[in-house]
Amino acid sequence: MKHRVVDSPLGPLTLVVDDDGALVGLYLTGQRHGPEETGAPLGDRDDTVAQEAVDQLAEYFAGTRTRFDLRLNPAGTDFQRRVWAALTEIPYGATETYGHLAERIGSPRGSRAVGAATGRNPIGIVVPCHRLVGSAGGLVGYAGGLDRKRRLLDLESGVLL
Repeated sequence: MKHRVVDSPLGPLTLVVDDDGALVGLYLTGQRHGPEETGAPLGDRDDTVAQEAVDQLAEYFAGTRTRFDLRLNPAGTDFQRRVWAALTEIPYGATETYGHLAERIGSPRGSRAVGAATGRNPIGIVVPCHRLVGSAGGLVGYAGGLDRKRRLLDLESGVLL
């Protein structure tokens, strides 16, 4: 594993890749369940890795990219991986409730479990957990902080960061 740190409108982002170059982590500074809190290994720092992710993130923050096309390899349980895969199906600029996503993956009573899996999403922004909202449409839960969640949703609605 290797990692690099890049600047973004949300502050520094730490990108982690496995030995095959697949993205296994994208962390905001101070993120709940992130490497600062969990001690997850990042590998050696190498500011040449994950260039495709860096380029696509720059396009996303510039408002010109609406979908990421990267090799991902997040570590998680089968359920977590199902949730994370379903998150990538929420269209840019749209939101979905935790309950609706739970129904969509075949766990109609699993909105809390979906919330827990989403909170442990190791590839934020690219796997867009910021697009999940509470049952009444309000902003709830985001491991990177609600201010960052609001900023990402604003970006996707046409307000550049």
